[in-house]
Amino acid sequence: MADVEMSVTPYWELTFDADGDVDGRGRDRLLAGVGHKGVRDLIVFAHGWNNDRSGATRLYSRFFAPVPQLAAAARIGYVGVVWPSMRFSDEPIPDFPRSTAAEPAPRPALDEDTRHALLESFPGRATVIDQIARMLDQHPREEAELEEYGRLVRLLVEVVPPGPQALFAADTVAEGVPQSEPEMFSRPTATVCDEFAQALAHLESPAGEASFALPDPWDGAHELLRQATYYAMKRRAGTVGERGLGPAIGRLADAAPHVRVHLVGHSFGGRLVAFALRGLPDGVRAVKSVTLLQGAFSHYAFAARLPYDTRAGGVLQGQQNRVDGPLVCCYSRFDSALGTLYPLASRMADDDRSVAAFDIGRLLGPKWGAMGHDGVQGVPGTRAYTLSDALRTRLSGSGCVNVDASEIVRRGDPPTGAHSDIVHPELARLVLAAGRIG
Repeated sequence: MADVEMSVTPYWELTFDADGDVDGRGRDRLLAGVGHKGVRDLIVFAHGWNNDRSGATRLYSRFFAPVPQLAAAARIGYVGVVWPSMRFSDEPIPDFPRSTAAEPAPRPALDEDTRHALLESFPGRATVIDQIARMLDQHPREEAELEEYGRLVRLLVEVVPPGPQALFAADTVAEGVPQSEPEMFSRPTATVCDEFAQALAHLESPAGEASFALPDPWDGAHELLRQATYYAMKRRAGTVGERGLGPAIGRLADAAPHVRVHLVGHSFGGRLVAFALRGLPDGVRAVKSVTLLQGAFSHYAFAARLPYDTRAGGVLQGQQNRVDGPLVCCYSRFDSALGTLYPLASRMADDDRSVAAFDIGRLLGPKWGAMGHDGVQGVPGTRAYTLSDALRTRLSGSGCVNVDASEIVRRGDPPTGAHSDIVHPELARLVLAAGRIG
């Protein structure tokens, strides 16, 4: 389905709801269209945090724009995945100047745009959202009120039965049992908000400048809400990937067995396309490459064994072998959303480190790291390149490949840093190189 805002053609969309159910009409247009258009290579891109279809379309249009010139002789088709993932209004849209997005509201108030996004993302929770907004505006001083705020945040993001999403939240499993929920839902709210407040102060302070002032827990309360909603989006991404996109690729493989599929995902969209590998029907080898751009999920997701617990492994262990080509993971040290805030939000309740003396490096360590901060970890044979080197060489034909993209993925203000700085022709070239396109 062509789009008037789209820079490339032929372009289709696959739209999924939060439980992974696909819009059948869009899927059927894709299945019929790839053969009619003579497509040989199909690039499928899944966005990360995003509020609406138009934002996703603009991202896809900008990212895809250089591809026709870079691979002029290739017969390429393009697919944009649209799924319900929210963006807070103080976060940048990938490659859009800050002025085109709403200016950040002073913490701890909840701005109207974010409130609307929460209402859209969590239907039926309007009363809870109103209570959260009121408490963020008033920030009452009693500790019991802060604990009530934490209860409301947990209530907002909990799974409504009997939907399938509860099965897709974990990044690791131990002896067949998925990991528990992160500690931000189980520890005292005041403690968790203190940690987020200190992390935010660390990110916003000039390099090397230390602050010894005790934070106001309410300074971290807005971040607790943000990270809790991202936990819900992470859960959705796994659901949509395995229950939605994976089976759709299986249908495509049946309808057009000659088409080579190349999956690309940004942020939680990286988690979505990775879980799509687990949802592929048996025997389907249509996926010829996967490119993760600042992937917002555990760097141990593909590991057979975790270095800190040999009884446990990644929830996607071995799934890179479902790719008939390489799984390329781009990361950047300038991504503070994944380098600092993601580990804080992802730690499990059994982690016994304290923050009595705040030290961001000691507090986080490697245990809860993200793909988009330091690449795939714990997978033997993973190759590593800088982006420049990756574009000068012929990438491996299989297995995991880490690409340090810090040389170009570096723009962005606190607290997310360069997490959304992904629209670069060099990254489009990397997608083509990973898939042997052109």
